Amino acid sequence: MNHDIFDRRESEVRSYCRTFPVVFRRAEGCRVFDEQGRAYIDFFAGAGALNLGHNHPRLRRALIDYLMGDNITHSLDFWTTAKRDFMERFEAVLLAPRGLDYKLQFTGPTGTNAVEAALKLARKVTGRPGAYAFHGSFHGVTLGSLAVTGAAHPRKAAGVDLRDARLFRFDDSGLDALEQATASAQALPAAVIVETTQCEGGVLSAESTWLQRLESICRTRRILLIADEIQTGCGRTGPFFSFERAGLTPDMVCLSKSLSGYGLPLAVTLIRPHLDQWQTAEHNGTFRGFNLAFVTASEALSFWETPHLQHEIAARAKLVESRLLRMCRSLSRVSVRGLGLLWGIECPTASLAVEVQSDCFEAGLLVERCGPRGEVIKVMPPLTIDRDSLELGLQIMRASLVARSRHASDRARRSLHEGGRCR
Repeated sequence: MNHDIFDRRESEVRSYCRTFPVVFRRAEGCRVFDEQGRAYIDFFAGAGALNLGHNHPRLRRALIDYLMGDNITHSLDFWTTAKRDFMERFEAVLLAPRGLDYKLQFTGPTGTNAVEAALKLARKVTGRPGAYAFHGSFHGVTLGSLAVTGAAHPRKAAGVDLRDARLFRFDDSGLDALEQATASAQALPAAVIVETTQCEGGVLSAESTWLQRLESICRTRRILLIADEIQTGCGRTGPFFSFERAGLTPDMVCLSKSLSGYGLPLAVTLIRPHLDQWQTAEHNGTFRGFNLAFVTASEALSFWETPHLQHEIAARAKLVESRLLRMCRSLSRVSVRGLGLLWGIECPTASLAVEVQSDCFEAGLLVERCGPRGEVIKVMPPLTIDRDSLELGLQIMRASLVARSRHASDRARRSLHEGGRCR
């Protein structure tokens, strides 16, 4: 395996390649292959950017056909056939059936761009500078989105004060504090931004009643509510939008990651029409309309024209839940939580989670860690994963957790026994 050029020339900021130190060459469905041909089951899914798996044949065919027709690739915000097709399908497949009414702002191509646009517009519309968010959240690493990110590690790298943002606990006491903080009209923020499930925070899901109370506070105080659906959207938690389970109607919605369905960069900020108060070119970007992503995104929406995929997600989610709960009953100090195909296994220590992640990689399974200390193993396979691969991946995880937990228990008993003899 030749990785010399990466060691010599790639920035030290790289992260995932340190955890999975092989050179990957190709991918298909729920499997990726290194350049030696070894297969790995993917429970990582591009950090949520590959909900439909790798190189889905329907999306790939649409992309190839578009490329072979010498169609527009780059267009700034010109009108193109690819953009029109995507917007028409987005309206027909997602908005109209749900009774939602949003304008689409095509921002720069990543999730943090969608968040920046939402925060900036919220400040413009309300005339207020502040924004509220929650500890444990992750909204991006550009300065505006980083200010409302609750994760400590990326915040430390900002290099400047992260101003005009306030963080609250992601629980009932945090909501109490937020309600109290907004009791005065002089203290009102422009917006509150929330993930219905904090993915990087450790797969922590808010109850529907909590989300409904948050929306009620925002409506009463005339604070804009921004839903960050960048990782939880596009079916990851079951429905297309994760906020559907609580019956919310956010003022703005940030989408990216799996929106293109193919791993191509695409980000959109959905805006309730009366809030679309931008002046021409007041917020722009060179890559605010990637036509190749429009093409695959349009095809990806076909998976939501019927309830079939959502039913499949529910069936796979039930399997994952049953296997993980059964596993945890046989292990001490290990707990699980999640919904849809987004689950977290909380280990008693970060070191155990690191060992399990390494074991899984050696056994041919890619899994990510999350949580404040990296103590949570995140289970996030493609929504289209076949049952056999899902079962095999879960078995690999269970084998490592059982073996490592038993080893830790034996080590603790030996330490206690030896300590007793010393006394």
